[in-house]
Amino acid sequence: MAFLGGTFDATAVEPQGDFTPIAPGEYKVQITSSEMVDNSAKTGSMLKLELEIIEGESAGRKVYDRLNLDNPNDKAVEIAQRTLSAICHAVGKLSVADSVELHMLPMIAVVKVEPGRTHNGKDYGPSNGIKTYKALGNGAVATGGGFKPGAASNPAPAADAPAAGKASPWKRQAA
Repeated sequence: MAFLGGTFDATAVEPQGDFTPIAPGEYKVQITSSEMVDNSAKTGSMLKLELEIIEGESAGRKVYDRLNLDNPNDKAVEIAQRTLSAICHAVGKLSVADSVELHMLPMIAVVKVEPGRTHNGKDYGPSNGIKTYKALGNGAVATGGGFKPGAASNPAPAADAPAAGKASPWKRQAA
C-alpha cells in the first residue's frame, strides 16, 4: 500500500491514450503544436510537430514528425527542408516565418509503420512515421513539377479536344 499524498481525482486528468501504431494509409490531419528543440547530440535543432487525425475511426489520435532543419548532416537538412516544403504546399502557405502559421490547417499525411528498434540501449516498439504530406482534394494539387494552385486533379478536356468516338491525331492509323 502506498499513500498518494492526498486524494487523486481521476476526473481532472485525461487518461493515458492508445499508443499502438495506426494502420498505414492516408489520414486527414492538422498540426496542433510545434517547437524547435535541440537534437539528441546537441549539434543542431529540429522542428517537432504534433499532428492530430481529424477524420475517420482514428480521429483524435496523434502522429508526430521531426524535421532536422539545423544539423551538421547536409542530407538530413535537405530531407527536412523537402518535408517542410511538402507541408507548406499541402496547406497552401508557401512562405512562413513561424511554424505556428501551419497550425490547424488540414492536409493529408501518408502514414507508415516503423519497425521496433533499439536506440542508445533502449528498446522501442513499432511506431508511426510520416512518408509525405499532400493537399486535400480542394483543387490544389501538389505534383512532381511543383505546386499548381487551383489545378484540378481531373481537368476538363480542352475545347479543341477530339469529339467522343474520334481518335486523337497521334492515335489515327494511316489509311
